[in-house]
Amino acid sequence: MYWLRKLQGLCTLWGTQMSSHTLHINNRQLVSVPWGHLEAPPTFNFTRDVIDHWAEMEKVGKRPPGPALWWINGNGEEVMWNFRELSEISQQAANVLSEACGLQRGDRVAVVLPRVPEWALVILGCIRAGIVFMPGTIQMKSADILYRLQMSKAKAIVAGDEVVQEVDTVASKCPSLRIKLLVSEKSRDGWLNFKKLLKETSTTHRCVVTGSQETSAIFFTSGTSGLPKMVEHSHSSLGLKAKLDAGWTGLQVSDVAWTIADTGWTVKILGSFESWATGACTFVHLLPKFDPLVILKVIDDKGNVLPPGKEGDIGIRVKPNKPIGILSGYVDNPEKTAANIRGDFWLLGDQGIKDEDGYFQFLGRADDIINSSGYRIGPSEVENALMEHPAVVETAVIGSPDPIRGQVVKAFVVLASQFLSHDPEQLTKELQQHVKSVTAPYKYPRKIEFVLSLPKNITGKIQRAKLRDKEWKKSGQTCAQRDV
Repeated sequence: MYWLRKLQGLCTLWGTQMSSHTLHINNRQLVSVPWGHLEAPPTFNFTRDVIDHWAEMEKVGKRPPGPALWWINGNGEEVMWNFRELSEISQQAANVLSEACGLQRGDRVAVVLPRVPEWALVILGCIRAGIVFMPGTIQMKSADILYRLQMSKAKAIVAGDEVVQEVDTVASKCPSLRIKLLVSEKSRDGWLNFKKLLKETSTTHRCVVTGSQETSAIFFTSGTSGLPKMVEHSHSSLGLKAKLDAGWTGLQVSDVAWTIADTGWTVKILGSFESWATGACTFVHLLPKFDPLVILKVIDDKGNVLPPGKEGDIGIRVKPNKPIGILSGYVDNPEKTAANIRGDFWLLGDQGIKDEDGYFQFLGRADDIINSSGYRIGPSEVENALMEHPAVVETAVIGSPDPIRGQVVKAFVVLASQFLSHDPEQLTKELQQHVKSVTAPYKYPRKIEFVLSLPKNITGKIQRAKLRDKEWKKSGQTCAQRDV
């Protein structure tokens, strides 16, 4: 609630215009809406039927003064546009997309931007021009971006500094991609600059008359049960729905609504559209970015910070100053507390590697790491490889005792129903070969045991420790002896 209180304070600081506004935090607690008897009109375009409507209301004095979009960041920078300004600048954005970029109605555009004002301009510009926008989070890596660009056959991508390098590494593999549009104060080879083009283009654009059922946007699912799938939204299911939903939000023209969601998710679009549909203000805060490099480090067994590329224990720096929010220790267990402190760091119990760019690669829980003939193997790497095979529904990987290698990788596998009748020996070889083909060969499971289920805790998390304890007890050893 800190930011809520801060925002309310800011509203007061901006004087009577803003202090009279009510703040609504949009957390999308949905209620029932009687959709069954409603029929969509033949045409609908959110920018024409909502944004331009309120712009006209302002022009004739039927909407009180106040912003339609209010944006601030952690550096104190601020942007406030009323509906007339938002309408005009979004028309410029439409011209950038349709004229400067040469995009046409129905073309698909990936939009990967943080919480910046230009995100709203690009989305509204696409809607005006009948261009299909595809939002994505800036947390995506090159493989995520490549998959989305190839699957969607996107003609263009609009991105910020956060992902340009990721885009450039895969752009050549995307034959449909013609245009790369950069939202930045900087310029970059191979990219058009959105801000520069926006200043140069006309403020007048003739809005495309889009059908209610015409495609407006494509979202990619999270991919929890396979690869992400493309989900299509029409101008009716997105823009018109937001307009209808706005009735139950309770928002008034004088209100300020803050949708706390990433720009890659549907809820961000709906939250913004619902507030605009009522004539209210959409508030956007570019929150300060947490920098893990300040306190999060990979360290060796003596507490020394390791250089990039070296595997070690992940720890949080707690000396000389302990960050707020870090636990004080284990209750009535000073030995355990002391064991978790190494040098200036509190151990998280995870092992990983930090690369040259400062990104952390999680290898696994320290207790789960498998040491086989000197190779240290994270179980999640093997599990991820196995899960790509259609025979595998669930899997858990542990280290199994071995007289020669110390430990070998063992996988417990729950099979899909259609594979239950397959020959176990042949299927074992097939799974082993599959792992060898998708990851380093030394990581493949030398032992595979097919099971009907895996032990899990109350939250559904697989309990590798139970499998590991049972496996080691069979050999007459304990898990504590495995690394000796």
